[in-house]
Amino acid sequence: MKAGALDAVATTMSGGNQQKVVLAKWLATGPKVLIVDEPTRGIDVGTKAEVHRLLSTLAAEGLAVLMISSELPEVLGMADRVLVVREGRIAAELSRAEATPEVVMRAATPGASAGQEGAA
Repeated sequence: MKAGALDAVATTMSGGNQQKVVLAKWLATGPKVLIVDEPTRGIDVGTKAEVHRLLSTLAAEGLAVLMISSELPEVLGMADRVLVVREGRIAAELSRAEATPEVVMRAATPGASAGQEGAA
């Protein structure tokens, strides 16, 4: 992270550094599950890659990471399992191998189906 001073207030930092502060605060609690909602929204490409690397490392170390994202490439690049939610319900549960842009979009489209309907 880059900050003007050690006592810099997070709101004075860039969006990417603010995101890193938020992640660091939650990770300091020693969670078993980390839920991140749109973790890379509004940050630059370099910071986005850093966040992805961090989340991948944490998952490889055994931390359960539940990532919510509206960016399909991010989901497909990061997830081991994809749950597609449509109209407040799980429309499909897909493995990494099954989760292609076409299958995910079909599951997200009303009137279409893909994966295991109603899977929990």
